[in-house]
Amino acid sequence: MPATKPRAKTLNEYLAAATPEVRRKLREMRACIRSAAPDATEGLKWGMPAFSSRRILVMFAAFKHHIGFYPTPSAVQAFKAELSRFKTATGSIQFPLEKPLPRQLIRKITAFRVRECKELDRRWKS
Repeated sequence: MPATKPRAKTLNEYLAAATPEVRRKLREMRACIRSAAPDATEGLKWGMPAFSSRRILVMFAAFKHHIGFYPTPSAVQAFKAELSRFKTATGSIQFPLEKPLPRQLIRKITAFRVRECKELDRRWKS
């Protein structure tokens, strides 16, 4: 039975395990998210890089042919028109590795999640 790779324990370990080309895109993704959510905490959730602020804002992960972006179903729905050129599912978006990342869109979606989470927190405190 082949040995399995140990699972990353930090976001930096996750990035280091990727190939150089994929690592570049993952770092780009991280920078886009960080610029839109500067106060968010980085970590790993379910083995994927995640940004949280009281609750998970967004997550992303590397796959063989794409970067998966997980901003929740409400964000995917809110940006449905702008996401029409990408493969999406209920709460996920696939950005093909062979194409440039839509950095502006990633920042807009992340900012949407920050606002959405603040609003949800405000409702709970009322």
